[in-house]
This record gives sequence, C-alpha cells and structure tokens, in this order.
Amino acid sequence: MISLTVPTGRISRKTHRLAVGALFFLLGLCFASWASRIPSVQQTMGISEAGLGGVLLAIPLGQLVSLPLAGWLVAKEGSRKVVLWGVLLYAAALVGLGWATNLYQLLPCLVIFGVGGNLTNISVNTQAVGVERLYQHKPIMASFHGLWSLAGFVAAAVGSFMIGHAVAPGVHFLFIAAFIVAGLVVSAGYTVPEDSGADPDQPIFVKPDKELLGLGAIAFCALICEGAMFDWSGVYFKKVVLAEKGWVGAGYTAFMSTMALGRFGADWLAGRLGARRVIQLSGLLTATGLLIAVLRPTLGTALLGFLLVGFGTSAVVPLVYSAAGKSTRMSAGMALASVSTIGFFGFLLGPPVIGFVAGASSLRVSFALIALMGLCVSAVASRVRV
Repeated sequence: MISLTVPTGRISRKTHRLAVGALFFLLGLCFASWASRIPSVQQTMGISEAGLGGVLLAIPLGQLVSLPLAGWLVAKEGSRKVVLWGVLLYAAALVGLGWATNLYQLLPCLVIFGVGGNLTNISVNTQAVGVERLYQHKPIMASFHGLWSLAGFVAAAVGSFMIGHAVAPGVHFLFIAAFIVAGLVVSAGYTVPEDSGADPDQPIFVKPDKELLGLGAIAFCALICEGAMFDWSGVYFKKVVLAEKGWVGAGYTAFMSTMALGRFGADWLAGRLGARRVIQLSGLLTATGLLIAVLRPTLGTALLGFLLVGFGTSAVVPLVYSAAGKSTRMSAGMALASVSTIGFFGFLLGPPVIGFVAGASSLRVSFALIALMGLCVSAVASRVRV
C-alpha cells in the first residue's frame, strides 16, 4: 500500500513542486511509451492501417466517459488521492496493453488507459494549481507541462532501444510501469494535501460560467492546432513538402522540440508580459508558422513554420489551465474538468476535420484553416480574463 504520509515537519514549496513535477514526468513517460510501440502492436496483431485508426479511438472513448467523473472525484476525494490511484490505473493499463494478444484484450485496456489518462490529467493539474498557489500565483504551470513533453523524448529513446534489442512490448511496459510505481512511492507523500476551493458536496455536473467557457474556447482552438500537428505533420511533409524519406518525420520532431522548449520559458514570459498577452502572441505565432508552411512548402521553410507552431502552442494550454484553477465559483478540479472537456473536443475533432477538408480540396487548404484557429486563440484571449 502506497502511503501518503510524510516525515514530520514543514514541507517546503520547492519540495511540493519537485514532487508534482515528477508526477508530470511519469505520466508523460507512460503515455509516450505506449505511443512508441504502437507499430509493434499493430504488426503483432496484424491490424490494418484503417483498422488501427478505429482501434485507437478506444482511448478518447475512455477519456470522454471519464471527463465528468474526474472533476467530481477530485472535488469529492481531493486531487492527492485521485492522482495516486489514477497513476496506478494508468500504469496497470499500460502493462495490459503490452501483454494483450488479441483485439478483445487490447480494446478494454485502451479504454481503461484513456480513463486513467484523464483521471491523472485533471488531478495532477489540480495539484499544479495548488503548488502555484504556494508561490503566490507566480506562473509555473508551463514548466510542469514541459516535463511531460520532456518525458516524451525519453520514452521515444527507450522505445527505440527496446525495439532495436527485440524486447517485447509486454516486458518493455512492465519495466516502465515498475519505474512509474517507484517514482510514485517516492513522490506521493510530498504532493499538495488540500485543493483550492475543494467541495465534497460538489454535484457531478456543473455548468461552467462565462469566464470558464471563454477559457475552454481558447483551449478548444489551441488543441485543434495541436491535434493537427500530432496526426498530420508527417503526412504534410510527405505529400505537400515532398520531403525525402529520411526527412518525413522532421516536421513532427521540430514541432515537438520547440513545444517542449517553449514550455520551460513560458512561465518566465508570462511573469513579465502577463498570461493574456503571452496567449495572444502564441496564437499569432501558431498562425504565422502554419501560413509559412502553407504558402511556401519547401523543406526549409516548412521546418521553420513547424518550429514556430511548436513555440506558439507550447504555452496556451498550461496558462489556460492555470487560469481555470483560480476559479472562485467552483473547485479547481471541477473548473479544470470543465475547460479540459471543451478543449478535448478540439483535440478530437481537429484531425478528422483536416482529413475531410483535404479530401474536398487539399491538405494545404486544411492547414490554412488550422492557421485560422491560431488567430481565434488570440481573438478570444483578448475578450477573456486570463
């Protein structure tokens, strides 16, 4: 049994920050470890490209089902307890994915993986809001998300090593899960014990106020852009940029690199310019990068454009989550769940919309449409209190 008790004496805010930062890293490691072995699982089970697309919908299905539950559980039980059990569920589902031998085993594990991912997303961001409160609301949220992104690079490197040495996904994921549990044992007791605005009597469904709806709209537009880059950057470089085989993945790598780097600098920038101005600039940077890649789709200019998009998207969601967690009308967990729910639909709808528009016109037109979402981020931020 993992204990939440800590040694007697006052825990410094730096210790809380390190503990919560460790949780962000562990969660990013869990998600990216699965992503690194999707081709291996596809090959082992003989799943077609079209079939894989349908199978992977099980993860957002689990996230969607648990969206209202996550905020309610955090409000009722506290983010400290929910993040503990959420991480354990997430790690257990990862192990299940590695040892699944057929679709009947894989699909339920993917749904549970989605549920665990969403429970941990809401609870760990609520923890981050609590740490930010200890710093007198000094912006530090983006650095936590930067650790999540950094974990993606570590997971990709570990995944490449495992594939290169013919290590089965089951053994790989068992190793990752053991590391996650060990990290949880060390850090769990040093997390923030009480949430901002906690209310055990909070109803499971709460209508968000105008400010939270505005923050949700910003997250919706920003996550459309993120979803497009995650799912379509490789295709864009292959079919529009006409990059050589070795350079097809360069756009995605460029985007992910500057997204991670930008998150470590976003807090410093928000502290000097203010969160609203940073979000406005981020939206303009995202739109500019996409338009560069659309108007001049050569290898060099497209790489430059994708680098700018990474910087542009890096700060928006962390700063929006930070603002939502300061809501005075509902608990931090419920406020985060409300904003996250609206943003989630942007992440979910963005990639298929690009496909539909590309089918009706071209992929360049699709990316130009996504550039408009970047402009919408700036426009909505100018009208919402951030």
